[in-house]
Amino acid sequence: MRSKKTKFIFVTGGVVSSLGKGLASASIGALLENRGLAVTLIKLDPYINVDPGTMSPFQHGEVFVTEDGGETDMDLGHYERFTNARMSRLNNFTSGRIYHAVIMKERRGEYLGKTVQVIPHVTDEIKSSIRQAAQDADVVIVEVGGTVGDIESLPFLEAIRQMRYDVGNENVVYVHLTLLPYIGAAGEVKTKPTQHSVMKLREIGIQPDFLVCRTDREVPRELKDKIAMFCNVDTRSVFTSPDVRSTYELPLELHRQGLDERLAEVLNIWSRAPHLERWENIIRKVYEPARGQVRIAIVGKYVNLTESYKSLNEALLHGGIANDVKVNLHFVDSQEVEEQGAEKLLAGVDAILVPGGFGVRGTEGKIAAVRYAREKKVPFFGICLGLQMAVVEFSRGVLGLTSANSLEFNEHTPHPVVTLMESQVKVQDKGGTMRLGSYACALKPGTLAHQLYGQDTIQERHRHRYEVNNAYRSKLQEAGLVISGSNPELNLVEMIELADHPYFVGCQFHPEFKSKPFAPHPLFSGFIRAALAQRDANAAAGKVTE
Repeated sequence: MRSKKTKFIFVTGGVVSSLGKGLASASIGALLENRGLAVTLIKLDPYINVDPGTMSPFQHGEVFVTEDGGETDMDLGHYERFTNARMSRLNNFTSGRIYHAVIMKERRGEYLGKTVQVIPHVTDEIKSSIRQAAQDADVVIVEVGGTVGDIESLPFLEAIRQMRYDVGNENVVYVHLTLLPYIGAAGEVKTKPTQHSVMKLREIGIQPDFLVCRTDREVPRELKDKIAMFCNVDTRSVFTSPDVRSTYELPLELHRQGLDERLAEVLNIWSRAPHLERWENIIRKVYEPARGQVRIAIVGKYVNLTESYKSLNEALLHGGIANDVKVNLHFVDSQEVEEQGAEKLLAGVDAILVPGGFGVRGTEGKIAAVRYAREKKVPFFGICLGLQMAVVEFSRGVLGLTSANSLEFNEHTPHPVVTLMESQVKVQDKGGTMRLGSYACALKPGTLAHQLYGQDTIQERHRHRYEVNNAYRSKLQEAGLVISGSNPELNLVEMIELADHPYFVGCQFHPEFKSKPFAPHPLFSGFIRAALAQRDANAAAGKVTE
């Protein structure tokens, strides 16, 4: 049943970054949603960038794209995967975006000549953004990025401090994540970092109601009692976030400790008992898959930073869940493929995936990987740039256009089979100017794409500037490249495939953004199913994968 007034759960972190605030927030959302509550989640990021769209994957990791075209923090991907909440650009605010809104209001004279200050104007803008995103949710979970003590976080922390007074003490709780490190030389878990983190938070004016302590081992009851006493938190509200083999186990672990029950009690929420059977089924398939394992090669240039492919990695795992098989990811640097050859690095894998990316570095290695997959009949999946590289390879290897390329990588190519979108030609600003968000794609009947989706028209999320050049479309089709999906309004190529191949599919969009563990995306389910068939065929032929 719905609560009478929206409740707010503010999640902060201390001691060190990367404690898992995003996953903890998503897990809380999953648990409360499974109690019958309508939830939404918001990420507040302290950095000055307006959004992460222009930030390097080496620094920031993945950029998660929402339906409405927002380029947002990767934690929004966790939120969507763990819950049924649909994220939008309203669910992620940065300091840059907040300050930009305040400055624009000042320029329009909306502050009536007042001196514009952090308090109240910036904090009011933050609170307004939170309320705007809250909509009709029963519970709003707000994650504050960064670490308590960072100067950049102070306006956000002040804003959430004020929220308790704005909406009422009974409608707000503060959840603080800290670290409980184990010191090997001393042979014990130390609570002092947690105590100091809470002390810093209290100096700002926030007394946490809940503590979630990240640890790699079991924490005895007496240690929780000690933490509760020194941090002025009820012992019943001290929980641990242990290291788990799969992130999808975290909601079950927190439920086992009673976190959702305690949150409902403190917030005075009347709700049903949670139904977590589907999460238990997911964990069973992740930990004990009935059909063994498959080996998937991901050929890209950010392979040393798996956070850059977070949604992709998760979507592949979801494909494994759909097929009850374990997916082993084998990351291959596309530059190494250029230097050592595809045969040496890709022999023995059950399928090959070329993901999206930007920049010329490593592109020839990606093209070589596509060629290997096409010629050796290894299941292939190309996403965004992966599709473009497949078109370039097909143009070179089948059409005989040996100099074919993308204008992104060679402005002087005589055969620009991939070209800059007409709407992008005069664009100079880099931030938020790509083809972003959800667009329609009409699927061609009788194709593998149509079979996988089981419908005529789909909606998928995009993030790119370059497209397949329609000037070469007829030649490509005549040579055997199947255009299995296209945008009905702009007549742009959205999907390609090969008919004489076990699984050769490319898509211009990013299907990984819409995949969930309990609703795997059909393209990933089909890809892993093809990899499973390839594994079995190799085994029957006496070829054993590593």
